[in-house]
Amino acid sequence: MSKVRLTIDGIEREVEAGQDLLSASLGLGVDVPHFCWHAALGSVGACRLCAVRVHDGAEDTTGRIEMACMTPVAEGQRVELADPEAYEMRARVIEWLMVNHPHDCAVCEEGGACHLQDMTVATGHHRRRYRFTKRTHRNQDLGPLLTHEMNRCIACYRCTRFYRGYAGGRDLDVFGAHDRVYFGRYEDGPLESPFAGNLAEVCPTGVFNDKGWSETYARKWDMAATPVICTGCSVGCNLFAAERDGRVRRVQNRYHGAINGHFICDRGRFGTLHVTEDRLDAARVGGTAAPVAEATAAARAALAQGAVGLGSPRASLETNAALRHLVGPERFFAAVPEREARAVGRMAAWLATGRAASLKEMEQADAVLVLGADLTGVAPRAALALRQTARGAADALAAEKGVPAWLDNAARGAGEGRKTPIALVTPMPDALDDVATWALRRAPEEIAPLGRAVAAALGGAAADEEAAGIARALHGAERPLIVVGADGALVEAAGALAEALGDGARLALFPPEANSLGLALTGAGGLEGAVAALEAGQARTAVIAEADLFERAEAELVERLFAAAETVVALDSAETETIRRADIVLPVADWSEAAGTFVNHEGRAQRSFAAVPNGRSAGWRAIRDLCAAAPAWETLDDMLAAMAADLPQLAPARAAAPDAAHRLPLGQVARAPWRMSGRTAHDLAGRVPEGTPARDTDAPLAFSMEGAHGTDAPPALRTGYAVPGLHSASAAPRVTDGPRGPLKAGDPGAFVLQGVDAPARETASVPEDAATGAGLIPLALDDPFAGDELFRRAARLADRCPAPVVALHPEDAAARGLAAGMPVAVAGAAPVALTLDGDVPRGHVAASVGRVLPRGARAPVTVEAAS
Repeated sequence: MSKVRLTIDGIEREVEAGQDLLSASLGLGVDVPHFCWHAALGSVGACRLCAVRVHDGAEDTTGRIEMACMTPVAEGQRVELADPEAYEMRARVIEWLMVNHPHDCAVCEEGGACHLQDMTVATGHHRRRYRFTKRTHRNQDLGPLLTHEMNRCIACYRCTRFYRGYAGGRDLDVFGAHDRVYFGRYEDGPLESPFAGNLAEVCPTGVFNDKGWSETYARKWDMAATPVICTGCSVGCNLFAAERDGRVRRVQNRYHGAINGHFICDRGRFGTLHVTEDRLDAARVGGTAAPVAEATAAARAALAQGAVGLGSPRASLETNAALRHLVGPERFFAAVPEREARAVGRMAAWLATGRAASLKEMEQADAVLVLGADLTGVAPRAALALRQTARGAADALAAEKGVPAWLDNAARGAGEGRKTPIALVTPMPDALDDVATWALRRAPEEIAPLGRAVAAALGGAAADEEAAGIARALHGAERPLIVVGADGALVEAAGALAEALGDGARLALFPPEANSLGLALTGAGGLEGAVAALEAGQARTAVIAEADLFERAEAELVERLFAAAETVVALDSAETETIRRADIVLPVADWSEAAGTFVNHEGRAQRSFAAVPNGRSAGWRAIRDLCAAAPAWETLDDMLAAMAADLPQLAPARAAAPDAAHRLPLGQVARAPWRMSGRTAHDLAGRVPEGTPARDTDAPLAFSMEGAHGTDAPPALRTGYAVPGLHSASAAPRVTDGPRGPLKAGDPGAFVLQGVDAPARETASVPEDAATGAGLIPLALDDPFAGDELFRRAARLADRCPAPVVALHPEDAAARGLAAGMPVAVAGAAPVALTLDGDVPRGHVAASVGRVLPRGARAPVTVEAAS
């Protein structure tokens, strides 16, 4: 992109052309006060706080006051931020906005991390002159996730612009006029969008806030922040986890230009907090609590009889590699059905061709075909990305008219509501139907044939009207995109489409869990292989690492494993049905207590670090202690080196983040800010003398305020983005290359599928094994709030989860003598009230994943009235 030269406060600068003056200034490190502008939402000029004096060139000696967010950069432009008239205007704007503000900083949970505080200081407003009655609002109950304090509102419109314009929500809006505008719902009740939690960071003043955090908040300078990776789905969003007193207090977005950008989903924001309330702390032998050493010895004795290992798609690479080393490659299996293991293996093979699309690349696609995937339930952040894809055609039309996309309201009008061609082919109505050009309903077994028909049409074959129309849209696109989930036939159909479209086509393939792709790269077969080995007497013990088999596979297959194994050893961080059934139980760390590496849907390995000091033992350490001759794995780096030797295809994962020996000029990267009070004294009660900060041998991070801070650290190690004068989430644009670009030092992560041999690819269009037998075929219903086995246990997210669903087509229900609302049992599961829905394909039963039927359910099931 071309450059322009301009002068800001007497200093000549060079910036990219085509952007607004506010974005350019922030990118240069020049702090122009602002409220309504947001890096992901663009400019609307609502708050009038970014006033600067602009001169058109050397000849313009007078200039004029303009809003920086609404002014495009131009060659020869002279900008005066320090102009007295502009400064005075900014001061008065802040004073007007603060007239009705409650001035409750001392008791407000935003204090110390508040954009309103930062901007008030920046504009010099420090004394209140208004002496009359303040306007007050009635606050709403917005459900279990968010608080509402309308009296703090300054009417910047960020909330509705994000919620309605960006996230597609419909139940939050602005009401009233003049100085009594009100942002809320038409009535009290939970916000419906699975992205509503972002309002806590989008809002610059604390009108909306994390409700759990509000009840137990601590000041920002009294908490330690750690960079972690969300394990709620396969997207791998980057997060900051804030800890105090050994508890994760809050989770916030950590910017990643290619993945989550400025926003995350509510599953990741609130579900991660299950670690504070859902813990497995005691080892067991034979159902009785026992010391960890005793349980370890018992497990080691059982292993001597021969064992199979079941790796987990939610466990780290290190834990799975350790288990593979323990039992041997030939006895290492995945804790998922063979169908899923094969499907994810095919995903890895296709992604190794270099066609993987990040979420950022999804947003830039100009034609999309989604085959079968319910993105809002399976990978919510990807669904949010697809909503931005839909707007691409409108932005392109606006650009043709000379209206840049950052001029948000004008671009929406100039775009005339045009949508990017998106074909959404799903069994049932989808949350993304409102942005789709084609919202097509097909039974699950009909979706792959439609994909193959589109691929054939791209090659010139005859096709029906719908397939031909989709083919024309994809063929005419410069950046076509195919999106599928973990279904083998759909993955092959997507691959055939990509090959038919040529090099410009991209694949967005979403496996079920956070490390499904990483587990597939170990070459592990499915659960059926482990059962066969046990039933054949090749092994007598099963070791299950961080996986609930009953969540992932049909009960009949899991029961066969428990019947065939003389001893079941299970390691996990929370109580699950598998843990309850195991003979020997070993508690291990959850995501907040141990560092680990995860491979996301695009093949990007990312490192997550321990947020809580002195937590439970990492899974790979517990497995190391089970080895007859304990390997020399003392640190995470030791484990990574061993993994690279055993599994060369995973060696690039070592570069996901700097190793534990990495040091900056000031030493390790500090988790805590300089101003943290107490250091080691905050947990001193009942203990003398004062101790030393906990050591972390697995990371170049310190559980202390001593060391390097903020943006001095490499991106994978950053514990915050605060810079002098900016202490809130609004500081993120200071460290990015453009409002929505990559981090200036590069987005973290390392690709493990580039330059390595992937599993053999099946080039034929291989259909999934058809379900056979009497009964109804299960149809998985994924939910953005209840989609993860552990995250749904977080108290606040559990309160937001809808009730489990069992739905039948009315004709199928009538044939079985069932009526709406009647308690029914699916394959003997707990009774659920029946829903009748004409959108359910005939011969199928739609049921909530994990709460009614396991994710891997495929065999026909019975639906009967509960006794």
